[in-house]
Amino acid sequence: MFFGSPAFALPSLEALHTAGHDIALVVTQPDRPAGRGQKPTPPPVAMYAREKGLSVWQTRTLRGAEADHVLRETGADAMVLVAFAALVPANLLQIAPGGILNVHPSVLPRWRGAAPIQSALAAGDQGTGVSIIRLVEALDAGPVLLQELVPIAPEDDYVTLVPRLAAVGARLVVRALREQPVPVPQDDSQATYSRRIERDDARIDWTRPVEPIFNQVRAYRGWPGAFTTVDERHLKILRAWPADGPPAEPGTVEATLGVPLVAAGDRWLRLDEVQLEGRRAMSGADLLRGYPGLARAKLA
Repeated sequence: MFFGSPAFALPSLEALHTAGHDIALVVTQPDRPAGRGQKPTPPPVAMYAREKGLSVWQTRTLRGAEADHVLRETGADAMVLVAFAALVPANLLQIAPGGILNVHPSVLPRWRGAAPIQSALAAGDQGTGVSIIRLVEALDAGPVLLQELVPIAPEDDYVTLVPRLAAVGARLVVRALREQPVPVPQDDSQATYSRRIERDDARIDWTRPVEPIFNQVRAYRGWPGAFTTVDERHLKILRAWPADGPPAEPGTVEATLGVPLVAAGDRWLRLDEVQLEGRRAMSGADLLRGYPGLARAKLA
């Protein structure tokens, strides 16, 4: 039985199906509005499962008698959960003989919780990874079956890191089911936690040093997008790079070789890709050409 919903979970389901596992049921979230027309759209996992003729059950919760009945009826020997976005109650943890294997995108016990990829990037970590754990009642605290480290390059951001981690997780979960490695308890004393991302986490404070601002841009590129304001208009910073320059008041914008740079608390941030409120995403240079007043503005 497979639990998962977003694109991050899809490689794991594909890998399990390709490896020949008999997937009795795919449990995923309900359809949600998407796109300009807000048309109800099934999660990527649901679309793939139906294409392959797999049984699908869409539900918002795994609590209650219905969930208990539906899941027990499958008679599954193994259960895999990848980014399902709902808590698993204690009565479901041991339905299958091996419990539930969870693909978690961090090197546990670092970054337990809701947003491990964004947290690693926001903290400026130089590496992360994937852990295959056996699910327990405590948050991401189960014993580790397999782990693999994944380096984070300075040019990496959330959008580039997610597919790499998803691919590693897919490979590891197939291996875990095949090899049945001995679970190793986590060292709880080394645990760090990532909370759910709020939109205001992505608001840029230009008085801070450039490094944490750069990491904000990298961490929140997928959602909600690091942002500031210019002339009372919302400006998302999608891609950027630290730069050197003379001291200036934080938030000051200057144009160097046709590219906008913003003064931070210690250095400057080059704006490589941005999205001004009401406009499409574009390069910083294109924005500067279409909005020449930017070079005399102050971001806040």
